[in-house]
Amino acid sequence: MTLDTVARATTFVDYLSWGFYAPAVWRNYAHTHSYFEVCLAYSGSGTFSVEGDAHEIEAGTLFVARPGDVHEIVSDPVGGLGIAFWGFTLQPTGAASASAPGWWSGLLRADHPLVSTTIGSLPVLIATLAAEAASPRSGVGEQLTALGTALVIETSRAFAEPGDLAVTLDPAARTTSSVAAMERYLADNLERPVQVRDVAAVVHLSERHAARLFARETGESLMAMLRRLRLERGAHLLLETDDPIAQVARSCGYPEARPFITAFRRHFGQPPGIFRSNGGTLHL
Repeated sequence: MTLDTVARATTFVDYLSWGFYAPAVWRNYAHTHSYFEVCLAYSGSGTFSVEGDAHEIEAGTLFVARPGDVHEIVSDPVGGLGIAFWGFTLQPTGAASASAPGWWSGLLRADHPLVSTTIGSLPVLIATLAAEAASPRSGVGEQLTALGTALVIETSRAFAEPGDLAVTLDPAARTTSSVAAMERYLADNLERPVQVRDVAAVVHLSERHAARLFARETGESLMAMLRRLRLERGAHLLLETDDPIAQVARSCGYPEARPFITAFRRHFGQPPGIFRSNGGTLHL
């Protein structure tokens, strides 16, 4: 199987080879590459030798030959060996220094292992790539870009040390994400009845916690923002449509026109009808 399009799968990787060896008795003699060659044994067993050091391999073993490594693979003489393999070069991106620890350390650091059984999601990624290549559909390029990127990162993670993969999470990031989700919920449900419990459920927080978090991050209570967004939508509809005021009110979550008119006058300083006739301008 070939995946020519995988060669363009990421901006920092050039794929040079890809394929499978069916389970069989075989041997490739000592050789070297100018690129990374990675193999995942999925059946049988054998020996992977690098610069004279032999490593026993079996199904579930991942092994890599780095550029310039003299290596060979010899299958078990009876049970054979089946592998999936992929070869690629890494291109500098300027995003991080290769000397700094990160997922890339598993490939770039010479003191890291050449054999690993920490295969993570690699079998799923390989199977998904193969299926995508076998039956291309609309979006195949974007799918291969995502899968190709994931394949290289997950490959390198398999050979990395725990310290290479440690990250420091911003504790405010989850908070910001939760508040953004609550804001989106309000904006998407302006014409529906909304209670604090509804918004809190979206981010799986208690009503008390959600309300406090929202007010702290936005400076408004949930219900205050809901009212403001509803009235701002009403102002937009008044200026951009000819809908009757009662219909505008319903579109903004007010079942009756009178409460909408009262709230609108309080917020904008004039009732909806005058606001519309003045084009949104308040004459003092």
